[in-house]
Amino acid sequence: QLHLVESGGGLVQPGGSLRLSCVASGFTRRSYSIGWFRQAPGKEREGVSFISTTGGLTKYADSVKGRFTISRDSAKSTVYLQMNSLQPEDTAVYYCAAVPFRGYLPLTSTEYDYWGRGTQITVSR
Repeated sequence: QLHLVESGGGLVQPGGSLRLSCVASGFTRRSYSIGWFRQAPGKEREGVSFISTTGGLTKYADSVKGRFTISRDSAKSTVYLQMNSLQPEDTAVYYCAAVPFRGYLPLTSTEYDYWGRGTQITVSR
């Protein structure tokens, strides 16, 4: 069983930055792809960014390309999401999710097996 904990959320003004962390514990001997998802009130959960087991492949939603950067530190079992130029439309609960290596990078929420509880990000003046 893999346990994920997100941190780093909070209130930020438009144009500001935050860095989210997702720390994995438990059965970390396997290699996992990691995805960041978000869900705003009244909206469906959407994929934001994804990183492969080695970190060599990353994917981003069009809405965050050029503003968000995903990275991982395998020695710390941690994946980061650096978010710059935040806008009110980025307001949501952000979740990290993990899935064991499958030979490709999953991009949909249904493909991920383990989920954190989420961290709230609010972008407002």
